[in-house]
Amino acid sequence: MAPRMLLARHGQTAWSLSGKHTGRTDVPLLDEGRQGAKLLGERLHRPPYDGVPDVEVRTSPLSRARETCELAGFGERARPWDTLMEWHYGAYEGLTPEEIRADRPGWLIWRDGVPEGETLAEVTARADEAVAWARSADRDVLVFAHGHILRSIGARWLGLPLDFAARIRLNPTSLSVLGWAYGEPAVESWNDLGHLAG
Repeated sequence: MAPRMLLARHGQTAWSLSGKHTGRTDVPLLDEGRQGAKLLGERLHRPPYDGVPDVEVRTSPLSRARETCELAGFGERARPWDTLMEWHYGAYEGLTPEEIRADRPGWLIWRDGVPEGETLAEVTARADEAVAWARSADRDVLVFAHGHILRSIGARWLGLPLDFAARIRLNPTSLSVLGWAYGEPAVESWNDLGHLAG
């Protein structure tokens, strides 16, 4: 069996709602985010996932991802992993893209990076580490993490440069599945929010 990688983005926070770059700041989930995490868990425990009994689960150690994992019903199975932490935004932590572009017109994180934080190469290396781990055995994996690192993993799963991640949006509490088509890495589903529709 070719391993798949299931990606769960954490639930809504005040900072994700306002568009602030939330790297290592430990912002808690909103009530909306907690409810979304429970709905995501219910979905993963229904067909076709059926609780993904044989899946290996890892989570970012940051509380918004850990709590999403726990509320979804995977806390006891999950292992924290620093590789899944969000991009370290350095001087841009807590700023919105609009605030950053007021000083740097045309700025795009996927091309221009951030000062005093992680470089594009460092984020690429972490995404590559996660992809290599996911493909390392004959089992699926489920990870709970953050928007930019999960988008980075999506780009690198496909063998594309990091800047491809600019083209694949990812909402809070979304579910995505990276798999295979004709022996090549492929996206099975992306940014799926069907569980939030009720």
